[in-house]
Amino acid sequence: MTKLPQNKLNVKLIALDLDDTLLDNNGNISNENVLALQKCAAQGIYVVLCSGRPEEGILPFVRRLNIAGEKTGRFLIAINGCSVYDMHLRRQIYRKSVSSEILLKVNAEAAKLGLDTEVYSPDTIFYGKETEWTLKDVLLCKIKGKVVENYEKFLENDFPKMLVPGSPEKLSVLENKLKSELGQDKVSVFLSKPFFLEILPPSCGKGYAIEFLAEHLGIPMENTMAFGDSMNDESMIRQCGFGVAMNNARTEIKECADFITALDNNNSGVGDFLEKYVL
Repeated sequence: MTKLPQNKLNVKLIALDLDDTLLDNNGNISNENVLALQKCAAQGIYVVLCSGRPEEGILPFVRRLNIAGEKTGRFLIAINGCSVYDMHLRRQIYRKSVSSEILLKVNAEAAKLGLDTEVYSPDTIFYGKETEWTLKDVLLCKIKGKVVENYEKFLENDFPKMLVPGSPEKLSVLENKLKSELGQDKVSVFLSKPFFLEILPPSCGKGYAIEFLAEHLGIPMENTMAFGDSMNDESMIRQCGFGVAMNNARTEIKECADFITALDNNNSGVGDFLEKYVL
């Protein structure tokens, strides 16, 4: 199934998920994707990497695109929309966090199912003990992980996000429990991968961060575009002027997208779409 534009699209900001979207299954950005995004930046279109990873985990891909020195490549969105970072100013310009009350509640409920939790800083993933699941996230994000003594005491601080890694079967039970007991007014809960359950502040997500950045830059949302594949991309697919689902995206994301790429993430689907319908 594909849904493709009939005309060239008027785009001033492009937000791009990383895993299974801009990255292939080996975790690399193809030359075709790099070239298309460099062309977009050269034409004055803001190119914004938009990931669940912390800032430090996104920077290698910023360097790969080699556009951060330009004004159109200076921003990144991290931790699924909890942070907007200006690389020219070297500071965070937008931040959301989960309250300690919610963090402690989720940690307790996860423990009942034999699950462990993690919280993030810009360059470190913290957890109470190291497991095969916490290592999976550390290896994916390519940043350091750290065991914290008295982890529950540590959770009395606010953090931008908590992640619960584990088996999809257990995470499904926990997801339903948290959604029913806490409600959307207290927390955002969703699966970014079948084995990663994300816990974010309410009314928070990539779409909200893009709305902030677009307003900051004076760009109408109708001129923004987002590429994504999974549930942590849903808010930006829905809220951006042009929501583009990858050919390999989840069915739910394809259904809410304006367009679907002809090619998947292993065949430069992003670059192919941009060359044909934006450039």
